[in-house]
Amino acid sequence: MPKKAWFERNKRKKETVAKYAAKRAELKARKDYAGLAALPRDASPVRVVNRCAISGRRHGFIRKFNCSRLVFREMALNGMIPGVIKASW
Repeated sequence: MPKKAWFERNKRKKETVAKYAAKRAELKARKDYAGLAALPRDASPVRVVNRCAISGRRHGFIRKFNCSRLVFREMALNGMIPGVIKASW
């Protein structure tokens, strides 16, 4: 399990992105790149990291299920995700 600070940092980044979203859109429409550079770094949506809600893992993240591949596999095998079954042919 990752440190709680990682979750908090990511939450702060999401709030900053939401706060500056309108201003970023306006500056991008005007092609004012100097103004964009003056905004805080965390105002860019690229800096928000997708993390597994259960394990906190950032790599191997499956967006549809909001969890990592490892957690997804365990949950699917235990029947905790409706409609997902192990493939066999």
